[in-house]
Amino acid sequence: MARIAGVDLPPQKRLWIGLTAIYGIGQSRAKALAAKANVDFAKKVRDLTEEEVNRLRQAIESEGRVEGDLRKEIQMNIRRLIEIQCYRGIRHRRNLPVRGQRTHTNARTRKGPRRGAVAAKKKVVGKKG
Repeated sequence: MARIAGVDLPPQKRLWIGLTAIYGIGQSRAKALAAKANVDFAKKVRDLTEEEVNRLRQAIESEGRVEGDLRKEIQMNIRRLIEIQCYRGIRHRRNLPVRGQRTHTNARTRKGPRRGAVAAKKKVVGKKG
């Protein structure tokens, strides 16, 4: 079982796809890291030797931030925007789209399910008699 940056890589997948399980590594970066570590990116994760896993681990550590450090940095950037109360920070605080998308009709993913207008209760007409 290959464990890199605190993440268990899926053993049945190829290396360049398995590395994308690590937060901050996409497909192109995974291929570049495999080339840097002299490992065949088309090899299955379960077929990697311990030495290849160590070379990959060192390449990822030298390359830059991934997983926890990257998540922490992104969260700090968002927190800074909220604190200085810039437009983007206000949009983050209100859970609205940040990058200029329209919100009159769309943005349901960010805004959540529709809250329909509350219909007035109809008066119950009882039988007289």
